[in-house]
Amino acid sequence: MIFEHEIPNGSRLYFGKLAKQKRNLEAKISEFFENIGYEEIITPNFSYSQHQSIDDTKKLITISDESNNQVALRADSTLDVVRIITKRLGRTTSHKKWFYIQPIFSYPSTEQYQIGCEWIEHDNISDIINMTADILNLLDIKPIIQIANINIPILISKELNIDLDLFKDGEISKLFELNIDWLTKLLYVKTSLDLENIINEMPSNIKTQLEKLNKIANNVNYENTIVSPLYYSAMKYYDDVYYRVIKDDLTIAKGGGYNANNLRSLGFALYTDNLLKILED
Repeated sequence: MIFEHEIPNGSRLYFGKLAKQKRNLEAKISEFFENIGYEEIITPNFSYSQHQSIDDTKKLITISDESNNQVALRADSTLDVVRIITKRLGRTTSHKKWFYIQPIFSYPSTEQYQIGCEWIEHDNISDIINMTADILNLLDIKPIIQIANINIPILISKELNIDLDLFKDGEISKLFELNIDWLTKLLYVKTSLDLENIINEMPSNIKTQLEKLNKIANNVNYENTIVSPLYYSAMKYYDDVYYRVIKDDLTIAKGGGYNANNLRSLGFALYTDNLLKILED
């Protein structure tokens, strides 16, 4: 039996103090973006291309349009923002820096508010990690920024002929059991200095990606940063160095580089609901 006052599991309700906190948070970060040259975009809730953003299409909430084409509720903002700016609005704007404040939806009834940005045709991810750090400083919180390179676990899995899911599932014990000296040393890396001390012992193809990761980490101006060369989180579009912001068991943000419409771009999203929990604590 469903009562009149019930809301679907996973949906969001804000009222009173929490609604005000959410509005103030969004206003503060909006002002931050506007002050550094970003413009706002609000994309349609429905999209034809969400299957290109989400690995597990079973998480999409889909319907059919009047021509029987499949339409999905927005489950991710990144690729839609880039497509709309470059394809639909390309003749009316040449602006490259955009931010959005809007929810995403996943099956069966989960909604999650995000504050995110996309920097079109920009490829220095240090800039966007430092921008994330500036937002954290603005909010007076010090969570961890964890920087990784998705290509490193992929190359290692091919080099050693092991299942990539060992990295995805965090099977650290099984990686130790392989008893490979250079791999074991990578498991202990947490800082740029740790990485610099062992980088010359790495296989050449993996060393190149480690050097890229280390160079970017050294350009990040944020004290609470860790380097995680073996961290792997499968993303549909992040294809190089990427990062997440974490505190305790909460993910506050994710970001990275990607190709969309043959353009190299960068973006990140803050998870509003988790951020509100951190600020409340």
